[in-house]
Amino acid sequence: MPANGAIPPIYFVSDVHLGIGSASEEQRKLNLLLSLLADIRSERGDLYIVGDLFDFWYEYRSVVPRTYYRLYQALEDLRRDGCAVTYLAGNHDFAIGDFFSRDLDVTVVRDDLEFTAQGRRFYLFHGDGLALRDGGYRLLKRVLRSPISQGLYRMLHPDLAFAIARRFSHTSRDYTSTRDYGESDGMRVEAERRITSGSDIVIMGHRHLPKQETIGTGVYLNLGDWLSHYTYAVCRDGAIALYTMRQGIQELYAA
Repeated sequence: MPANGAIPPIYFVSDVHLGIGSASEEQRKLNLLLSLLADIRSERGDLYIVGDLFDFWYEYRSVVPRTYYRLYQALEDLRRDGCAVTYLAGNHDFAIGDFFSRDLDVTVVRDDLEFTAQGRRFYLFHGDGLALRDGGYRLLKRVLRSPISQGLYRMLHPDLAFAIARRFSHTSRDYTSTRDYGESDGMRVEAERRITSGSDIVIMGHRHLPKQETIGTGVYLNLGDWLSHYTYAVCRDGAIALYTMRQGIQELYAA
C-alpha cells in the first residue's frame, strides 16, 4: 500500500498486441508499456490485463518467446513488490500455459472474472465472441481451446509453431477488422445485462475502440488498444477513467 495509506489504484489494460509491428514499432510500444508498469509499481497498484497482451502467444513446457524477457521481469517485479497481477486470456493469447502463474506468480483467468474492490463490483471479459453475428468464431473458439487441439499443436517444433501462429493471428485480425457484425453492439448489450444484474463497472477490450459510457447505475468501458490509442483505465477510490500513455506520461484520454 502507498506510504500515505491511500487505497492502491487498480489499472486495466488490453489489446497491446506485442509482436504485430516492425522492430522499431515494437520497441516503442514495449517501452511505453514498461513505463506504465513502472508507474503501477511505484504506486503499489494492482494490474488486470484484459486479453491480447500479445498478438499471439504459445508456450511449451520449457520454451517461451524470448523477445519479451524485459516484460517478464517487469511483471515479476510487480509481484515481488506485492502488486496483484491478473491476466485474462483473449482471442490472440488464449493458449496461456502455466508460465505466467508458475514462474511469474501472475493469476491467470481463462474466461471472464467478477470481483469487488474499492466498494465497486467489477465484471471483466475480453469480449471476443459477443458479436451478435459471430457464431462462426464462437465455434472456432471452442475448437482452438480444446485440450486435443492444444496437444496436437504442441507436437510441432517451436519455430514452426510460432510461424504458423503469427500467420493465423494476422489473418484473424484482418478478418475481425473488416467484418460487419450488424447494427447492434453485442458487447454493449452484454455490459448492460451485467450492470442490470448488479455490476457497477464492466470492462472489456477486443474492439480496439476506447469508450466510457454510463449505463443505468453502472459504467461500461472498452479499453481501446496499444496500436494507435495507447489507452488503459485506472480506478481510484471507486472512480474509474480512461487514460492514454504518451511518451511515458499518463494523460486523461479525450476522444
